[in-house]
Amino acid sequence: MFQSLTDRFDGILSRLKGKGRLTENDIAEATREIRLALLEADVHFNVVQGFIERTRQRCLSADVSESLTPGQQVVKIVNEELKTILGGESFQVTYSSKSPTVVLMAGLQGSGKTTSSAKLARWFKSQGRNPLLVAADLQRPAAVDQLQTLAKQIEVPVFTAPEGAIEAARGGLLEAQQTGRDVLIVDTAGRLTVDSALMDEIAGISDAVEPDYTFLVVDAMTGQDAVNTAEAFHATLELDAVILTKLDGDARGGAALSVKEVVGRPVAFAST
Repeated sequence: MFQSLTDRFDGILSRLKGKGRLTENDIAEATREIRLALLEADVHFNVVQGFIERTRQRCLSADVSESLTPGQQVVKIVNEELKTILGGESFQVTYSSKSPTVVLMAGLQGSGKTTSSAKLARWFKSQGRNPLLVAADLQRPAAVDQLQTLAKQIEVPVFTAPEGAIEAARGGLLEAQQTGRDVLIVDTAGRLTVDSALMDEIAGISDAVEPDYTFLVVDAMTGQDAVNTAEAFHATLELDAVILTKLDGDARGGAALSVKEVVGRPVAFAST
């Protein structure tokens, strides 16, 4: 997904690396080309503007490292600003002192939420944890079966309740407490678009289980629509982080470089 953008950046920055002295015109031309490359990659306009302004100011005021040429210093600054857009430091999970640590999964239908729930359970197992999955997506046909199939492959149990999504989540929390499961991952229903019914249901689930983390699962191929989705969910749920899916697709990657900056939450995990 990022190959095209990477190639563009390599071409722009390679012209600067060997220069022993950079003028304001050099920096202006480079940032103009970077701006165009980001916009063509479907990065949110406000994110691009902020990125370019920070990069330009740092390039103009930077004290050049003795070990770097001015051109190399610009490359370093651009790389650092890109890391900042994606979230800076690696996301760290802090476990609740009162077990289980509860993770609520949110997102639109088709974003890869159920698959991400299973992948997250597998990751927690790799960290020495003992997770329980809750199938609270009772809207989509076969969603419970899908989660159970995925969970069986990684040997993680699944709790569900036919009475309703909130009841399933509440029951899953009790099950985790009674069986010594120290991580609870709640897979919720999505919709084709953000709507009041979706938000009301997931808000009710959140109230029932009081999650330690709320992750928004975003299809990276949706471009700037991902930003609108993130803003809508964040207004209701107070997101903690984003999980990006389908990074092996042919889309331009703008979602990955936009969501963190717009909603102020990092990308915690990414998957293909």
